[in-house]
Amino acid sequence: MGKLQGKVALVTGASKGIGAAIAKAYAAEGATVVVNYASDRAGAEAVVSDIERGQGRAIAVQADVAKSGDVERLFDISKETFGRVDVVVNNAGVFAFQPLEQVSEAEFHRQFNINVLGSLLVAQQAAKHIGADGGSIVNVSSVVSESPVPGSSIYSATKGAVDTLSVALALELAPRKIRVNTVAPGGVDTEGARTLGIPDSDFGADIIARTPLGRLGRPDDIAKVAVFLASDDSAWLTGERITASGGLH
Repeated sequence: MGKLQGKVALVTGASKGIGAAIAKAYAAEGATVVVNYASDRAGAEAVVSDIERGQGRAIAVQADVAKSGDVERLFDISKETFGRVDVVVNNAGVFAFQPLEQVSEAEFHRQFNINVLGSLLVAQQAAKHIGADGGSIVNVSSVVSESPVPGSSIYSATKGAVDTLSVALALELAPRKIRVNTVAPGGVDTEGARTLGIPDSDFGADIIARTPLGRLGRPDDIAKVAVFLASDDSAWLTGERITASGGLH
């Protein structure tokens, strides 16, 4: 029996990258999975197809996590389809690296609205829909929340906010048996990173050079930690932050 057998898990931003890996890993451990996406319907449906090929159950649901109405609809569909929600992963996020002089109000609000407001709105609905037996919220942060790099002022600030939000929610939701923990990846070879050219850049090479285990992370590396945080193996953990970075700090 899988570690998440009988659970219903909702993963935001799960059409690709870390989110897709978490969705598939949860399904492999027995969870029924809601694969959320903002715009990449084909990617989300591909993740659902992969899960179904492994005899799992999943649906893809479009929702912009920065919009409260979308988030409410996302949870309503999840509950109507599968009857419950037990695990929620706040993975949806955006990032861009730019020097201070190029920072704009629009980019500030884009990152904060999705990375921070989105995490708050999703947690709000999670608290509403997770049952009396409790459940787990897993927030995805980043090592840059504690160790920023040049050009990451907005993104680092959003992930610092996610870290603090996680601790605050862990305290608030503990009486309701809802655990809130965070996984903080280091450099990970995802589609988004490749779109920005990071893996093959000097920046990517520097990340690898500073990572004791000597490579970029893979989405599966993060998914394994997310499985742990969603499962009963971490039943005595809440308000914690696990750095999954190959030793990069």
